[in-house]
Amino acid sequence: MATTVLPDLTDTSALYLSVQQFYARHMHLLDSGRAREWAGTFTPDGTFTAPGLDAPVRGRAALAAAVEQTHARLAASGETHRHWHGMVWVTPGPDGTAHVKCYGMVIAVDPAGTPRLHRHCLCEDVLTPAPAEPEGWLVASRHVTPDAAPTP
Repeated sequence: MATTVLPDLTDTSALYLSVQQFYARHMHLLDSGRAREWAGTFTPDGTFTAPGLDAPVRGRAALAAAVEQTHARLAASGETHRHWHGMVWVTPGPDGTAHVKCYGMVIAVDPAGTPRLHRHCLCEDVLTPAPAEPEGWLVASRHVTPDAAPTP
């Protein structure tokens, strides 16, 4: 009878839990329009890259301005957005960073309270340890790749 050899597993549960807690606060700040606080969860030179942007958004001031514009546009339309990250896969980096891949969904809620899926994407983040921060992390870079929209 053959013996099954299991891979050497490293317990990353504490890392995973801290990253999940970070994203919970991070997304609540974003969805509530607290743009400057949300931008403060990025490193001072943090970047946000996504299709449709001419260039990566770099730095806290630019990140906050982008969120303020979006939040004002949504408020004027009466629509609310809720961001959700799931299937979070965290890989510890040798330098203390956390490399994260997850699926992100943006759920749009109209003024009557009816939700619809607005966007679904793959988010790839590099988180930098920041012991002085509430959850211990800052986003150094975020790269968003939307899933293709279905053909109507």
